[in-house]
Amino acid sequence: MTEKLYISWTDFHQHVKELAEKLKNSGRRFNKIVAVSRGGLLPAGILAYELDIRDCETVNMSSYDGETRRADEDIKIRQSIFGVDAQTLIIDDLSDTGRTFRILRRIYPQAVFVSVYAKPQGRGEVDIYCRDMPDRWIVFPWD
Repeated sequence: MTEKLYISWTDFHQHVKELAEKLKNSGRRFNKIVAVSRGGLLPAGILAYELDIRDCETVNMSSYDGETRRADEDIKIRQSIFGVDAQTLIIDDLSDTGRTFRILRRIYPQAVFVSVYAKPQGRGEVDIYCRDMPDRWIVFPWD
């Protein structure tokens, strides 16, 4: 996976707004957002404005040491989250392999899991996402 796909700030912002529209059109109401830090922080902020949600929290996961992927049992999770329920969105920028969402779904099974982008292996782990991505290295505008 050496080819890189670059996403601009403009495209990213537009894609998060498209995700917000999908969420509005889902027929469900959401009143809380949990951002997976760090990739989920920016889309969470945009969604909070687009969906008029004021209750925002973070969950911090560390699944890599540099470029080395940690085993599931070695992943560090820090959280200070309010009551998560069916009206809670858990957002990350990308569902790559789906691993982050699989782990968080075990902890918060009632939440709705969303991402801006999803690669083939990670699509099945999110409930709603905006754009399909190829199995290439994604370079976000903040990278």
